Amino acid sequence: MLTETDSYDELYKNFRWDIPARFNMATACCDRHADGSGKLALIYVDEDGGTQRLSFDEIADLSKRFANVLKTGGLVRGDRVAVFLSQSVELPIAHLAAFRSGLVSVPLFTLFGEDALEFRLANSGAKAVITDDGGFEKLSKIRDRLPLLQNIYVTGGALHAGAKSFWQAIEDASEDFSTVDTSADDPAIIIYTSGTTGNPKGALHAHRVLLGHLPNVEMAHDFFPKPGDFMWTPADWAWIGGLFDALFPAWYHGVPMLGYRAKKFEPQAAMQLMADHGVRNVFLPPTALKLMRQADVKHSGVKLRSIFTGGESLGAELLDWVRATFGINAHEIYGQTECNLVVGNNSNLFPIKPGSMGKPTPGFDVQIVNDKGEIQPRGQRGVIGVRVPNPVAMIEYWKNPDATAKKYAGGFLLTGDLGVRDDDGYFWYVSREDDVITSAGYRIGPSEIEHTLMKHPAVAMSAVVGIPDPIRTEAIKAWIVLRPGFAASDALAKEIQDFVKVQLAAHEYPRHIQFADTLPMTATGKVLRRELRTLG
Repeated sequence: MLTETDSYDELYKNFRWDIPARFNMATACCDRHADGSGKLALIYVDEDGGTQRLSFDEIADLSKRFANVLKTGGLVRGDRVAVFLSQSVELPIAHLAAFRSGLVSVPLFTLFGEDALEFRLANSGAKAVITDDGGFEKLSKIRDRLPLLQNIYVTGGALHAGAKSFWQAIEDASEDFSTVDTSADDPAIIIYTSGTTGNPKGALHAHRVLLGHLPNVEMAHDFFPKPGDFMWTPADWAWIGGLFDALFPAWYHGVPMLGYRAKKFEPQAAMQLMADHGVRNVFLPPTALKLMRQADVKHSGVKLRSIFTGGESLGAELLDWVRATFGINAHEIYGQTECNLVVGNNSNLFPIKPGSMGKPTPGFDVQIVNDKGEIQPRGQRGVIGVRVPNPVAMIEYWKNPDATAKKYAGGFLLTGDLGVRDDDGYFWYVSREDDVITSAGYRIGPSEIEHTLMKHPAVAMSAVVGIPDPIRTEAIKAWIVLRPGFAASDALAKEIQDFVKVQLAAHEYPRHIQFADTLPMTATGKVLRRELRTLG
């Protein structure tokens, strides 16, 4: 979408959106490149180091077959299909099958526990789920509480009662499938994002969301794509970052993607992976970069052309380390699940100011506004707002009109993040308007954790806050008032932590627990989390 230049002002001023009336992500990201030439789409490396190479021709064939599987399973246009997988060969096949069928896909993080899964599946009304053996084990415990869920397709080799084999179903299906004619504004995907009150909200996005991501991806990756480009990210493909900051933009441009299933991020293994496969472009979340710096990683075989990062500020020290280690600048970006990649950096267009989020992405009018959507003067703190309509903004919060209405004011989508814009046009993040915790690149709502804590027999009351953490930006801390008959102890704290890991998600458990006799509250009974944050 961008024409290479060395002038940001020229790039921003001359940019115009060209969104076609009819648009489907499966056609754009796969079928355009499936021309019979065997053009490489994916190199997938499993935990044991085994490698698979798939072309766009093969991805097109497999996703058309699975589209027929979903059709035979009774799903019709507009139905939801959940993809409960980590980075894998099967994940993009499932999403593309949904897109080409006019279905709405629902990515789900594999570390989700039963509570998190049940809410998202019930709220979305998913009729089918694609998962692996571990995911099926979790689903089997809640399936009787999900009356709309009709079919579970399991990717592993084991046979499960009440499930179907993903690969056998594909093998038995026809490759003849005509992609549904979708509007750019037709619903395509629901990505759940945690808030501070109530349950998580599902951001419903249209097929155009992919096009809305492209200007920032192209700018922050220094005018991506260029010959020889090859993309990798350790970010999970269950989140908007993994899917729309990396996978689908790469495939839109016909650039191959490296997939790698790792149980945890290992800095030296990441360097070896990039060297072995000649990775040129990466999306590395700040936590990954911090862990790499901590491990003092080095590898002469790593030859990166661009580094894209976001989720929290790197700061001058980490920016300097990246430059010294990789020989290029890390380009920070800003966005959120509801309206992503609206601010970013490119050091060849304008100087990087350490700590700044950068300047508005071409195509986006980003301003500091008040709660009425009124633009504030430069240097004054306010809410970061993005003018709508624009291609990357969500359609709505799924089944939540009240929350949707509160997200907009004065023609702007209100991010809920407080910031400042300086005289040079750079945006600076100040704080969250709400209580969302930013930990290791994840935006985590305390409410869902508190609800799960309350299910533990020892917990009478709880409040969850984020506290400063040198690696994760923030770590999750839970303040807990115990029920009568329970005594505070390290053993009980660990038991509660393990309970949250299993019930909710491994990345959402409180790393710190403090037992208290009471919690600070307002007159109406709301916990004053801001007071707890000051206590650390």
